[in-house]
Amino acid sequence: MSFEEAIKGLDSGIVIDIEVTPGSRSLSVPSGYNEWRRRIEVKLTKNAQKGKANEQLIESLAQLFGISSSDILISSGATSSKKSLLIKGVSYQQAVSVFGARLKS
Repeated sequence: MSFEEAIKGLDSGIVIDIEVTPGSRSLSVPSGYNEWRRRIEVKLTKNAQKGKANEQLIESLAQLFGISSSDILISSGATSSKKSLLIKGVSYQQAVSVFGARLKS
């Protein structure tokens, strides 16, 4: 079981399954991988109020991949801790290498 299961390649980009922990002491994108839920874990410092955590998640992923935050869309789970995000302009291989560099200790 590996974090690659949480990433699905599309023609226009990728979909990533993420599990968010809002209100953490430190920002950690990604913070780990949940094998049972097959989701990449993310810790955010913002609380889940008025979309603040979602904004921080999108901004953090945009920085991580070096893309505009407008290229990231929460495709499901906007009000849940379990989210799927559509990221345009990023290939499956790019996502695996970026997350792999941060998840493998």
